[in-house]
Amino acid sequence: MAVGAKSDFNDAPFIAIWEVTQACDLACQHCRASAHPERSSRELSTCEGKALLRQVRELAVPVFVLTGGDPMKRPDIFHLVEYGTQLGVRVSMTPSTTPLLTREAIRDLKASGLARLAVSIDGATAAVHDHFRRVPGAFARALDTVRWAREVGLPAQINTTIGRHNGGGIEAMAALMETLDIVLWSVFFLIPVGRGRPEDCLDAENIERVFAQLYAIACRVRFDVKTTEAMHYRRYLLQQRARERASTGAVAMPLPWAAAGSARAPRGLNDGKGFIFISYRGEVYPSGFLPLSAGNVRRAPLGEIYRTSPLLRALRDATLLEGKCGVCEFREICGGSRARAYAVSGSVFAADPGCVYEPPRWLNKGL
Repeated sequence: MAVGAKSDFNDAPFIAIWEVTQACDLACQHCRASAHPERSSRELSTCEGKALLRQVRELAVPVFVLTGGDPMKRPDIFHLVEYGTQLGVRVSMTPSTTPLLTREAIRDLKASGLARLAVSIDGATAAVHDHFRRVPGAFARALDTVRWAREVGLPAQINTTIGRHNGGGIEAMAALMETLDIVLWSVFFLIPVGRGRPEDCLDAENIERVFAQLYAIACRVRFDVKTTEAMHYRRYLLQQRARERASTGAVAMPLPWAAAGSARAPRGLNDGKGFIFISYRGEVYPSGFLPLSAGNVRRAPLGEIYRTSPLLRALRDATLLEGKCGVCEFREICGGSRARAYAVSGSVFAADPGCVYEPPRWLNKGL
């Protein structure tokens, strides 16, 4: 039997992300969208975007994020934030740190009702970050953005993409995070889609090493630490707690999904399983890193797509997982990154190649 109770994500997603545009003035090495400077005429219009926001409200999605590209490329972005907020949607945003994101723009986003601002910082120094983002001065602007957000009382989080370019600098980045007044450090493990390449990714052993570092960091810092496309960090947490309880009778850190009423993602969340991504053209994907369409909001409501899509229903069925993921005792709370499995093998159900763990059933049966 799998560890822990199964979460039911069949009715509505916990997290919905809308890629409002693919336009962006950065040219980041890892960009899953392969963003480019100009907006597309195929973007969801303001009216279509407002209809989508109403559907998100009807689904009572707890976490809703506007992303891109760069959302600041849309002149209606303040109106969309305000409209969603007035509906009762808790709207967050992940803008690019370009000259479009001024102190005044952040003030206006706060006034429009934005609940949280997420900024990308991918290295502890300007040399690492600016090389990754391919724009000189991006690091300094990111730090300014966090400071400006806090000036107006807008909660800020940092998103960090982890790969070979910075996998050896986790502690240095954590030290930087501790100097910033943030509420969350969200650590993305690079998936080779868009401009991301397989050789840019950490291997399974190094991912496990980063897990150990993140756990130690999470035990000491005042902000939350979470991972994206590293579902097996949940397995690591459970194993670490078991080790601590066996040696000391106590655990250093509570499970991130255990707090009652927490806005943190519940266990079992995965691509298409509590998580949904709407592209700039209205295509609905299991995540931004898994480019398989489940439908389009221009043709069917988001809730209908989420509940009835054969692809999404299949992704929510852990019995369909293959390889060692299929026999893993942690498959209900982890399930492996379906995006990484697809990017590497071409199958959404294959074992996650970024996980070192070998389940006893896998070893004992010699599968």
